[in-house]
Amino acid sequence: MSASAELMLYTTLGCTLCEKAKLEIWPLLKQYGLRLKEVDIADDDELFERFHLSIPVVGLGNPDDVRAWPFSQSQLDEWLAQRLI
Repeated sequence: MSASAELMLYTTLGCTLCEKAKLEIWPLLKQYGLRLKEVDIADDDELFERFHLSIPVVGLGNPDDVRAWPFSQSQLDEWLAQRLI
């Protein structure tokens, strides 16, 4: 896998759950060769409409295939493995 692949974290300013989600995300980034890219849903009307009640949400670029909070590190690992291995 390319080291430039990105795991999107759909978030917004002041999202305290997003900080908790990052604790589950960080250990998996190196394992999957991913970089974390935070996407502020407030900057995109479509993303805001889709995710404003669900953040934090992670995805690999397709907003139709995402994993919404709550998730544990093992649940996120399983989700990533299904898509990347």
